[in-house]
Amino acid sequence: MRANSASSLGVVIPTLNAAATLPQCMAALDEGLAALSIGVLVVDGGSRDGTAELARGLGATVMSSAAGRGTQLAAGASASRGDWLLFLHADTVLAKGWSIAAARFMAAAENARRAAAFRFALDDEGPAARRIEAFVAWRCRALGLAYGDQGLLVSRRFYDEIGGFRAIPLMEDVDIVRRIGRGRMVVLDTPAATSAARYRAQGYATRGLRNLSCVSLYFAGVPPRLLARLYG
Repeated sequence: MRANSASSLGVVIPTLNAAATLPQCMAALDEGLAALSIGVLVVDGGSRDGTAELARGLGATVMSSAAGRGTQLAAGASASRGDWLLFLHADTVLAKGWSIAAARFMAAAENARRAAAFRFALDDEGPAARRIEAFVAWRCRALGLAYGDQGLLVSRRFYDEIGGFRAIPLMEDVDIVRRIGRGRMVVLDTPAATSAARYRAQGYATRGLRNLSCVSLYFAGVPPRLLARLYG
């Protein structure tokens, strides 16, 4: 299914030492080649593990940027030629059928001024992962807050209208989703599985509380640069 004959999708992936996860992320995008006019742009923030070379070998266009996810996403959006943009983290793997869900969303005229994210999932079979997923589902329903690890699908026109990603070192996803607005944010049922490595390394409770604390401090007005130092 194509959105329409004139639409194209540009995928923007910010990377920093992402060689371990990028191949799985990009492999999941292959189905889009048959369903959508797709181009993948990897915006590398100075990796030292061969991420840029790996991305080129996998067929992506690669550009360099100053490190910082907000900066990299903004740079990638400016360089991408897609009529629609899909922003995706390098450790996120879209489930089979994502391109069909994306094409349907893109084809609906009412979505020209809306955005979509995928259903959050973790690549861990344990009950702690299911609890995190349930919390994220509630957060999206109640607050309209879908984070960057769920991907973000948005038309270029609407992206430009809301001012796009800002060059901030942290909370760039919360910042743009707040400007999109709860009523204009749709969560597609297709899962986007993100690596649970940080949860396993730090402990699910510790990691979850840390994330919640950072978001709470951001909403309380703490500047993203200070949060980035606290967040590490």
